[in-house]
Amino acid sequence: MYKQFYHLKQNPFEITPDPSFLYATKRHNEALAALYYGVRRRKGFVVLTGEVGTGKTLLVRCLLEVLHRANVAYAYVFNPRLSPTEFLQYIAGDLRLPASGKPKSELLLDLSGYVIGRHQKGLTTVLVVDEAHHLAPDVLEEVRLLTNLETAKEKLLQILLIGQQELEEKLDSPDLRQLKQRIALRAHLGPLELDETRGYMSCRLRLAGHPRPTELFPAETSLEVHKQSHGFPRLINTICENALIHGYATQSKSIPPSVIKDVADDFRLNLTHSPVRAATEPQAKNSEVQRAAQTLLNLYASLQTAQHLEPTLTMPVGTETRKNEPYI
Repeated sequence: MYKQFYHLKQNPFEITPDPSFLYATKRHNEALAALYYGVRRRKGFVVLTGEVGTGKTLLVRCLLEVLHRANVAYAYVFNPRLSPTEFLQYIAGDLRLPASGKPKSELLLDLSGYVIGRHQKGLTTVLVVDEAHHLAPDVLEEVRLLTNLETAKEKLLQILLIGQQELEEKLDSPDLRQLKQRIALRAHLGPLELDETRGYMSCRLRLAGHPRPTELFPAETSLEVHKQSHGFPRLINTICENALIHGYATQSKSIPPSVIKDVADDFRLNLTHSPVRAATEPQAKNSEVQRAAQTLLNLYASLQTAQHLEPTLTMPVGTETRKNEPYI
């Protein structure tokens, strides 16, 4: 809608994880290098964590593209809310192995045979689990047991766990200490700094075709974007996308900071929950219920009074109804 007005070839702030729009900060480079190094050196177990919207899935998509070009077979689990057997079935299916209706024992035999066969040909096999913080403890134990596929010198199956901070908490559990000890590499993604936010916005605008990003989003506007988004790339995309829509609607060639504030208000980005208010809300609701109940009681009493004052409207028992008129 606004692409022609702003001389753009494509939308610069889509929230989908498009690898072509990767803005590699130092931390993103380090995280991607850790993932790639862990796979190529067959370290066995690598963990990447980060807050919501920091670009974890985007890094995974970039890595998968590299693995595909390098003839590395991988299973990519993007929804890990599965039982242990369903988890193994999904992995086998994504590796193009027959999995339907097979018990766990056969699935493990098929997976081990597949991984060993590729290793004998000098090929690498990878398991990538996104949203890994949703993995149940029994599934995490299955993941640990999969790392037993190894030779005397290296792991045969490379496993990458990608998730939010809750994944770290799960791995710190005493029940999963064996799994934690097998982690060879760790990486963490955080929000962008102010300079990184500005670089992120300019990079995306240039890739989308805009010749002068700092004119479209001046320094004071990018400062407001960073303030409202707290440096989280996904929120930066949401704010800037809606700011461009607003700018197009008002035919503005430059986005002022006030537009960023309005967008943030519309998306309730600064909404905070007060514990005091939360504690008083039930009392307020109880008061409203009591008032409503009292109103109903008063209405009922007035109807009762009116009924006693009006003539009694009854029909003697046995009175016939008119033909074709139903009983009520």
